[in-house]
Amino acid sequence: MSQLSYPFLFMRGGTSRGPFFLREDLPQDLDALAKVLIAVVGSGHKINIDGIGGGTAVTTKVAMLSTSSDDWADIDYFFAQVSVEDQLVDFKPTCGNILSAVGPAALEMGLVKPKGDITRIKIRAVNTGANVVAEVQTPDGELTYEGDTQIAGAPGTAAPVALKFKGVVGSSTGAFLPTGNFRDSIDGIEVTCMDVAMPLVIARAADLGLSGHESAATLDENTTLFKRLENIRCQAALLMGMGDVSKSVMPKIGLLAPAERGGTVAARYFMPWTTHPSMAVTGSQCLASCALTPGTIADGMITEEISSPTNVVLEHPSGTIEVMVEFNLHHGFELESAGLVRTVRKLAEGKVFVPHKVLNSP
Repeated sequence: MSQLSYPFLFMRGGTSRGPFFLREDLPQDLDALAKVLIAVVGSGHKINIDGIGGGTAVTTKVAMLSTSSDDWADIDYFFAQVSVEDQLVDFKPTCGNILSAVGPAALEMGLVKPKGDITRIKIRAVNTGANVVAEVQTPDGELTYEGDTQIAGAPGTAAPVALKFKGVVGSSTGAFLPTGNFRDSIDGIEVTCMDVAMPLVIARAADLGLSGHESAATLDENTTLFKRLENIRCQAALLMGMGDVSKSVMPKIGLLAPAERGGTVAARYFMPWTTHPSMAVTGSQCLASCALTPGTIADGMITEEISSPTNVVLEHPSGTIEVMVEFNLHHGFELESAGLVRTVRKLAEGKVFVPHKVLNSP
């Protein structure tokens, strides 16, 4: 047979989409796995014409599921970010939007069984070690995608999936503030380096000559900005103990600005070489934590008094995203959990094919 075939589900999770596989169906060796995923997505072409990617970083994501070996969790979720054009696969980060579809996908795959009208599924994010509880709508014990919930960045309405994240502080670096400082100065720009669900380098939009309310398209056209951000990101990564990140999507970059549309704060998130069209779930938790933490670059952006729990509403290019944050201030800001609501839809299922020669390529 000239091609290899792999069973998959094709899911939209939040504002991202991609194929979902059983981990056991794919190569266990990461180098071989990367070759297969590059072929699946069609990385190497700007519109992924020879694969099922969508030509953007939010549509070249892959989820791999298995029954968890962890005593706490039901499902292990292993994530891969495949580049659009560079034929690179990054296994370091996780993706919260894709994670929102893990519960429904696990039900579809028979890895867990529905329990009542709402099925609670405990998920371990293998890449970062975070624990997440997903609440999936299963009325009368049947999975449904129909509902009235709408999220910014995805058309129409669907059934809600509630996510509650725990253990996300220091998920990649081991520290809330990986540099040990609330603020660092890099190339004359003050930044806060923070690790909550996703390590971020966060700056004030105004310090980069921006309002913080620009569209994603406008920011993507600003090549000078991206060169500057990449330089700051790579220097910050060294301070964060992450080494050379020139070929890794972590840490990400975030910008904050005062809100203009009734939210808590305005935010822009970079993936990191393009602007996110809306907002990443993992990024939203880190940006919300930065906005709430005294002493960070966000000082003064929130004028009202905040107590726990609180809803942090981030204004992003497609609308808003709401993060329910539980925290305490006993020893400075300490995050206890962060919750969000996403919507999910199954788009397709079947087999995806890759050339047999892929596994023999250098």
